Amino acid sequence: MSYAIVVVEDHDLTRIGLRTTLEAVPDFRIAGEAEDGVSGLEIITRLRPDVAVIDLGLPGMDGIELTRRALSAVPELRVLILTMHDLESEVFAALAAGADAYALKNASPDTIVAAVRIAAEGGAYFDPRIAGAVLRHFGSRPDREADSPLTARETQVLRMIADGRGNNEIADELSLGFGTVKGHVRDILDKLAAADRAQAAVIALRRGLIS
Repeated sequence: MSYAIVVVEDHDLTRIGLRTTLEAVPDFRIAGEAEDGVSGLEIITRLRPDVAVIDLGLPGMDGIELTRRALSAVPELRVLILTMHDLESEVFAALAAGADAYALKNASPDTIVAAVRIAAEGGAYFDPRIAGAVLRHFGSRPDREADSPLTARETQVLRMIADGRGNNEIADELSLGFGTVKGHVRDILDKLAAADRAQAAVIALRRGLIS
C-alpha cells in the first residue's frame, strides 16, 4: 500500500527538502504541493490525499484554520503539523483543530518520515520535546480515566514518562526494579498499541487517560 501526501509549505527550500525526504520513501507519493493555505485547501479537497503535511505559519490561511477546513472537507484526511516553535498554545490549537501529528521543522528527516507514517497508519505523534507539557495540560481532565486499560501503577509510570524521565529514574523514585519498570513500559505500549514511549504518551493524552 502507498500513501498519497500533500505538502503545504510557503518556504521553497523547506518544501523542496520535505518533498525530497518523503519521495525517497518507497510507499510515499507526493500527490501535490501548495505555498499558502488557500491553495492548500483547494488541492487537499480536490486530491483527497491520505496525509497532509501542513506548515503552521502559512500566508492567506494559517495551518490551524487550514487543518480545520481540510478535515471538514476530507474527514478521512490525516494531518501532520510542522512548525519552527514548540509553543504550548500552538500545540493545543493543533489538537483542537484535529491534527494527528505535530513535529518541529528542525527534527531529523527520519523523525519527519516516522511522523508521517504514524499519522498515515492511524496513529498519533507529537514531538517528545513537547509531549510532556501537552500531557500535563490535558491531564487535568479525568473525565474518561475510568475507561483506561492501564492499571494504577502503569498510569503512574506513564505520567513519569510524559515528564521525560527514563526507566532508571522511574525505578528509583517508585522503588521498583529496573526490569519491573521495563515490563510496565512494555505493557503500556501493548495496551495502547503504541510504537514507542512518546506515542504512548500522546495516545493517552488524546484519550484522556492521564489525570
